[in-house]
Amino acid sequence: MAKLFSEQYAFAQGDSVLVIGLGRFGGAVAHSLMQLGHDVMGIDREEGPVQAWSDRLTHVVQADATNVQVLRQLGGADFAHAIVGIGSDLAGSLMTVMALSELGIPDIWVKAMTPEHGQIAQRIGAHHVVYPEADMGERVAHLITGRMMDYIEFDDGFAIAKIKAPLGVCNKALSESQVRERFGVTVVGIKRMHEDFQHAKPDTRIIAGDLLIVSGPTKKVEKFASSSGDR
Repeated sequence: MAKLFSEQYAFAQGDSVLVIGLGRFGGAVAHSLMQLGHDVMGIDREEGPVQAWSDRLTHVVQADATNVQVLRQLGGADFAHAIVGIGSDLAGSLMTVMALSELGIPDIWVKAMTPEHGQIAQRIGAHHVVYPEADMGERVAHLITGRMMDYIEFDDGFAIAKIKAPLGVCNKALSESQVRERFGVTVVGIKRMHEDFQHAKPDTRIIAGDLLIVSGPTKKVEKFASSSGDR
């Protein structure tokens, strides 16, 4: 779930990020952000998570993030982004969003368990809402029911997927198979075994076993991924 978050929502290199709630989701997001080169301060009200992450993040503090004065004393207002990873404590999640909004943090994300949770969070100051369980469930469904090996869908119904090359487009150049004209999707790149990734061009020839990076409207990407290559 955290990997999905980091794949979809990238921050500018080196931005500082405040992660509140170091449970399974928040901790994994914080770890991924550190790997991407961000400074991360993790906050949790429980001692256990704080100790577990103390030597893995830039800063880790045991504190009550629902208190705006506490956040201000910790320098919370200096962060470009904040992620509220509190899931089960609805009141704590919303009070934390309110505190972050009062600090004036320009980019507030919140993990929500239900649409109602997300709607309230947005009304009181959250700029983005993440539904990790729902998003991951939808993603897995796409992977199970089609030939897609990996999949990311954006808010406007646009998707990017990694798929095995359908047999009907193999042993042909892209200009010959006319994938875009026939299926309404774009082959962005190709990864062939034991070869470097290559960006797709009209004269790029696809062979059986190639992995394709394909973009386009979600339903059209799904149709192409599950097709034999013939419309």
